[in-house]
Amino acid sequence: MSQEKPLKLLISNDDGIFALGIRALANTLAEAGHQITIVCPNRERSATGHGLTLHQPIRVETVQDIFHPSVVAWSCSGTPADCVKFALSVQSVLDYRPDFVLAGINHGSNLGTDILYSGTVSAAMEGLFYSIPSVAVSLASYTDRHFQTAADFVTNFLTKLTDSPFPEATLLNINIPAIPAEKIAGIKITRQGIRRYVETFEKRFDPHGKCYYWLVGEAIEDLKQPDHLHLNPDILTDVEAIRENYISITPLQYNLTDVQSFEYLNQAGWFPNL
Repeated sequence: MSQEKPLKLLISNDDGIFALGIRALANTLAEAGHQITIVCPNRERSATGHGLTLHQPIRVETVQDIFHPSVVAWSCSGTPADCVKFALSVQSVLDYRPDFVLAGINHGSNLGTDILYSGTVSAAMEGLFYSIPSVAVSLASYTDRHFQTAADFVTNFLTKLTDSPFPEATLLNINIPAIPAEKIAGIKITRQGIRRYVETFEKRFDPHGKCYYWLVGEAIEDLKQPDHLHLNPDILTDVEAIRENYISITPLQYNLTDVQSFEYLNQAGWFPNL
């Protein structure tokens, strides 16, 4: 990446300050000459969605000796959304407006309906709330720890986004196959798919004999993915793209209005006074 256009970047995640994914991303971007501030949870906060901490204090502290020497890092007791909101609101933590908010690199994919639960996507979405272009990036494996391919891709991709910016701030959800770079089939701009799970609450007992439950589930990826109201059904979903070893890039928005159902209600004649 060219050193002529260093970027100011805020990075968060939901895997916590000690996760290898955020370390690979932050260090790679710092070595490319960018200005990096990290604010992320002090522990694992996966699947917290867009939750905020409202009824207990949020504590933050600086973190030393984990990242590239030029990286400024903070750990936060809150959720991923808390972290980004806090960073963008407290000048003593972040005294500049970031060019991008990045979240990741997540340990495991964020595909289809997973994004509704994802702390990674929610951290990036918080950046979009502030009209800052944001990117959520995930490695599509919970066991693979080779994050460098994903970090290199994001570093190069930010150059393209800087040279050809979107007309308005956008959130891009990127999932990268957990395979060597030379085996990646290519890049696909995708639509959101569906990912289903078989879920159970396992009944267990602690050492004192008290009952508790543990949620466990197994992903079942439907071969048939849903059509989209406004997009050609031939466009791959994010689920399909990863299955075929493509990097998946899905633009997301936070407006959840169901246009089709809105039009149905508007035309149904149930509310004549409207």
